Amino acid sequence: MPRRLLPAEPPELAAALAARADGTATGAEVRLLVKHYLALLQERAPGNSVEVRVPPYAAVQVVEGVRHTRGTPPAVVELDAETWVGLATGELSWAEAARSGRVRASGERADLTGFLPLG
Repeated sequence: MPRRLLPAEPPELAAALAARADGTATGAEVRLLVKHYLALLQERAPGNSVEVRVPPYAAVQVVEGVRHTRGTPPAVVELDAETWVGLATGELSWAEAARSGRVRASGERADLTGFLPLG
């Protein structure tokens, strides 16, 4: 079973969000934000029917539904780190990201609108 991601500690999260806001976020801070918000998504939408990929940082399986044991799950969402953090924080809507091509989603349950923003 894949290891679950853990949310970041509040001081680390606050520092990474501040660095992102002023345009100085390092790769480590971006990775922290991506993994933090993916961890929150795992908590909010437990399951294995949708794989959310934010290359090169992490991928998680979420949302109840059809369970798969090998290969690609029935639904896949792939997006870049900036788009993921924007969606997770509410700066960007799912509809806007999909319309602009910033999110690639396929399969049943691949629309994460009901789970976003995360905080």
